[in-house]
Amino acid sequence: MKLFPVRGGIHPSYRKERTAEAAIVALPLPASLYIPLQQHIGAPAEPLVQEGDLVGKGQLIARSAGTVSAHLHAPTSGRIKAIAEAPAPHPSGLPQRTIVLEPDGKDAWADTLPAPVRDPFAVDPEVIRDRVAAAGIVGLGGAAFPSAIKLNLGTQSRIHTLLINGAECEPYLTCDDRVMREHADEVIDGARIMAYALGADRIVVGIEKNKPQALASMRDACAAFPNVDVAAVPVQYPMGSERHLTQAITGLETPARRLTAELGVVVHNVGTARAVHHAVRFGRPLTDRVVTVSGGAVADAKNILVPLGTLVSELIAFCGGLTVPPRRIVNGGPMMGLPLPSLDVPVIKGTCGILALTADETNERPAQPCIRCGSCVTVCPCGLVPVEMSAYIRNDRLDDAVQAGLMDCVSCGSCSYVCPSYIPLVHYFNYAKGSVAAKEREMRKLASVKTLAEAKAMRLERAAQAKREAAARKAAEKAAAEKAAAEAAAAETAP
Repeated sequence: MKLFPVRGGIHPSYRKERTAEAAIVALPLPASLYIPLQQHIGAPAEPLVQEGDLVGKGQLIARSAGTVSAHLHAPTSGRIKAIAEAPAPHPSGLPQRTIVLEPDGKDAWADTLPAPVRDPFAVDPEVIRDRVAAAGIVGLGGAAFPSAIKLNLGTQSRIHTLLINGAECEPYLTCDDRVMREHADEVIDGARIMAYALGADRIVVGIEKNKPQALASMRDACAAFPNVDVAAVPVQYPMGSERHLTQAITGLETPARRLTAELGVVVHNVGTARAVHHAVRFGRPLTDRVVTVSGGAVADAKNILVPLGTLVSELIAFCGGLTVPPRRIVNGGPMMGLPLPSLDVPVIKGTCGILALTADETNERPAQPCIRCGSCVTVCPCGLVPVEMSAYIRNDRLDDAVQAGLMDCVSCGSCSYVCPSYIPLVHYFNYAKGSVAAKEREMRKLASVKTLAEAKAMRLERAAQAKREAAARKAAEKAAAEKAAAEAAAAETAP
């Protein structure tokens, strides 16, 4: 298959050796599961259970709250222990409303699961999209965007290609690699179901060349389907980015602040495809996921099938504990992942990896003045000028940073990786994007307040006008009555 060049990017040491040959193993059920109501982009889900309720595995326990939200299901059978504030897997460490489930050890499926769709290609595509939404499936590559919304893009744009993202370009992570090796048939089936829901004629699975076993497994699985191809893409971080994988395989470059769907392309992760297979073929919602646990501080790195809501401490203990105190615990990969405040936070839908990194692996050094070498410009896969944007941000010129392309940055961290002065460029950009988003929210709030105030003023004016008109009518009626009375009195006294 012909591939197309992609600008920039880096070639970090991938450090996948410890888990690349580690087959997926299931984690025993922990004593408690902590299920945050916010496990996706969008509003937190709304709980449907109360303390003391008994639930079955896969039972709906929290309903999506709005369009960009996702349902939550019980990862196993048991009793609802509490609905309370608990630490969330976020650098802030701030608590989040969480459902605490105490497993009963039976792991028994609920009797309320939807019936399997025997032939997904014979039903209306809307049935597939509804089933994916009902299963609470989100993007399992880390973004956690509700998958049903992306499957609905085929009703808004003509989608010709579905890309299955198996690049897994982040160092350390091998969970997608193992899923493709061990469950290739399920991934391909889920991809075909999603393509049907989208109306896409073509499916391409993009896998980096450093995963030969996954390439072979996926090619064997799709051999019987002429519209499904497997592309061995270059080993080039951030090849797993939606925009860059699209460009590498199709040659189509996504314009700034536009969606790949507008080019006729939709991208889904391999784990998402497998989850769709389970949801449609067996009626099973998303209750677990594969997580890579690695890093120099981990005794025995593994790929683990983890019930959602399991504490990170349980995963570390299952891997033999820590050999040395880690410098940093990361949720995700080392390039784009977020540091965790502690081990007492749960695995959620977007958790693809847990890394316990040593001081040597983090290579943290004090930032030095910029030497204007231009390395960050050379490697930026989005064609931006990070040195310019960071200067604007340091001087609190956020509007200028936005004009320079801040919102087009994908936060891949390539610029920070190559910076000889160890300037945390991506941290500047993430801070600035958060500040811009907060400013936009405040502007929307002010605009909403202004609109409400104007509407209130108009209502008051209409009410006052109505009062004036009523008073005028009443006065006119009184004057008319008085005139009529005077005329009648005059008529009576006339000779």
